[in-house]
Amino acid sequence: MATNATAYTGESGVVKFTDITTSAVTSVASVRSFTVDTEVQTIESTAMGDGNRTYLPGLRQFSGTMDLFLRDDDNGGAGQSALQQAALSTQSEATTIELYPSGTTAGIKLSGSVIITGYSITANFDGMTEASVTFQGSGALTRTDI
Repeated sequence: MATNATAYTGESGVVKFTDITTSAVTSVASVRSFTVDTEVQTIESTAMGDGNRTYLPGLRQFSGTMDLFLRDDDNGGAGQSALQQAALSTQSEATTIELYPSGTTAGIKLSGSVIITGYSITANFDGMTEASVTFQGSGALTRTDI
């Protein structure tokens, strides 16, 4: 098991997504950035007479976003097509996402079951056409050392 002894850099980052119709895992082309947020809810356990508030850990969740240059060709954009299909699907099933912050050969892999909650396209006259994707985790986010 390799570990990344230096700071992570994002230029080698990779996102893989499982197509809801074919179950094939494909890399998402032209990813510019991604963010994963994890959260633990807190449950207050303070009782009358306590001098300070106390809390217990509650339920955990994760969510995230990614920004991409829009691609629609079959070779370079297969993962993007799968994201679009998941966003437009009337099926209420989750699919799997794999996030590699520093590439697939070193560092860590974050993976989990997600529901695509948003897909937006932005086009400007003086720039690249971009897409933004939002997702909500369903279950645990798993961290694996590569």
